[in-house]
Amino acid sequence: MHNHHHHVDTTSSKEDSTRIGWAFWLNFTFTIIEFIGGWLTNSVAIMADAVHDLGDSLSIGLAWYLSKLGHKASTEKYTYGFKRLSLMGAMINGLILILGSIWVMSQAIPRLYNPEMPVTEGMIGLAVLGILVNGFAAYKLHGGHTMNEKVLNWHLIEDAMGWVAVLVVAIVLHFVEWPILDPILSIGFTLFILINVVRYVVQTMSLFLQGVPDVSTRKAISQALLSMEHVEELHHLHFWSLDGEQHVLTVHVVINCAVDNEKLRQLKAEVHKRLAPFALAHTTVEFELPGEPCRDENDHLHAHSHHHEHDEIN
Repeated sequence: MHNHHHHVDTTSSKEDSTRIGWAFWLNFTFTIIEFIGGWLTNSVAIMADAVHDLGDSLSIGLAWYLSKLGHKASTEKYTYGFKRLSLMGAMINGLILILGSIWVMSQAIPRLYNPEMPVTEGMIGLAVLGILVNGFAAYKLHGGHTMNEKVLNWHLIEDAMGWVAVLVVAIVLHFVEWPILDPILSIGFTLFILINVVRYVVQTMSLFLQGVPDVSTRKAISQALLSMEHVEELHHLHFWSLDGEQHVLTVHVVINCAVDNEKLRQLKAEVHKRLAPFALAHTTVEFELPGEPCRDENDHLHAHSHHHEHDEIN
């Protein structure tokens, strides 16, 4: 007895592609302006930011491509579809961002010992443009919920903050000759971003390894099912995530009453009702009858001789 209901929210899915596309074109165009500007103003900070932005553009382009692929329907081989590609994108982006930050540090630290004066007027102009472009792109991505969009949002916030730093330094340098301010600020904001991105990469890695996306949600699901009438216990409760947003649940529910078709329908309707608030993308629920051994325990042969009700809900 099987019922299958799978829902994928295509509207929000399509939106994340559009948002990421916006961010990509804004960033890419601006990176080119930056390289020229950095060269014209003799500012190593702006050059460093330009390389950083180039890395951002590449990873945003990758994320855009992967999030588009992620909306393809499931196939015989990839039965869950391609949602996990966006997790992979988030992982690669995070790593590019970490490498980029290390590169900025390698540029900024030597300048502490040998600072040079840049063309401050050009720096101020570029910084204002940088804040506007990255701020707008970050605003465009702000509504996103996927891991991919969160990592990209950090890219853009990082860039906007970088430009705020450049602006402050450029204004100060315009009036005072303290060229060392430039590398100091760039090191400060790079460290701040590194800490946040490392956190995201660790979180993404945990989802990759099929860790529980949220421990409190898992507990709530468990309590919702255990509080049902006739439910003795649960085992093999597996709760994991496709992309940080679309979650999957499989569970064995041990019941303590005899069931006919009508009773089974009632139990299934009740499980459906209890799980509805969690908006799960895929759920598989198996009922185990009184005294019946669990099929997934060691004694496979013995367990297979028993009749099982296997059921998909949602």
